[in-house]
This record gives sequence, structure tokens and C-alpha cells, in this order.
Amino acid sequence: MLEYLWRAAWCLHDTGDASAEAWVARHARTLLAGGVQQTAAALKAAARAARLRGTKRKGIDDAVNYLTSKAEHLRYDTALGRGWPIATGIIERACRHLAKDRLDITGARWGLSGAEAVLKLRAVRANAFHRLAALPRPIG
Repeated sequence: MLEYLWRAAWCLHDTGDASAEAWVARHARTLLAGGVQQTAAALKAAARAARLRGTKRKGIDDAVNYLTSKAEHLRYDTALGRGWPIATGIIERACRHLAKDRLDITGARWGLSGAEAVLKLRAVRANAFHRLAALPRPIG
């Protein structure tokens, strides 16, 4: 959700504007407290107040559409109240890459120790790959 909030923020703030961070933080806190509809309404109101039209309000429109279409899945207050983890899309994709794609294959049966060992190996391998990919390439 933060990605959507940041895109909405850049519709209202100039690039590098420090107040954009406070704007995003305020709306993120509202979302975490369960204010999905409140946040969607605030974003629409901000776009109207700024008289944004067309592509200049695309980030806000995308955020509002996401909030309204996914509201039933954005119950952050309930998840936090019950001690459930919440994650960003990046974390969710990493979990899928490391765990689900390997452990959720048809016909697989995993015990806890075997699954943990495979996940540790996949994490080490993924970290090593990303570190190697970040190294400068030799010239020549």
C-alpha cells in the first residue's frame, strides 16, 4: 500500500519535497488504524482541492481504486490487533520466491526440519546471487 501512497503523494508534492514523507506517514497511520474508506476519501478530496485532472492525478486515482477494490483485504488494524504479520509486496514476493515456489509443489511432503533446511539453503543461495549481481563487471 505504501507504493500507492507514494505515487499519490507525488501528484500533490514536488519531487524532493520533505512534506511528502509526512503526508504519506499520516495516511499510512490511518490505514494501519483501519481507515481504508477514510483514506480513500481524503485522497479524492486532496485531488479535488489541488484541482488535478487527467494524468496529473493518476497516482491518486490508482491508490483510491486499489483501496476501494481491496478494502476487505486491507484490515491492518485487525491483523495488528491479533498479532498477525503484515508485509509489503516486496516481502510477500520474497516469501513466495523462497518458500511457496519450492515447498508448494504437487506431491511434496515436508516435515518441519526438512522444510527449514531447504528454506535456509534457498535464502543463502538467493543472498549470494544478489551480492554477486551487485558486483562491478570486469572490463574486457
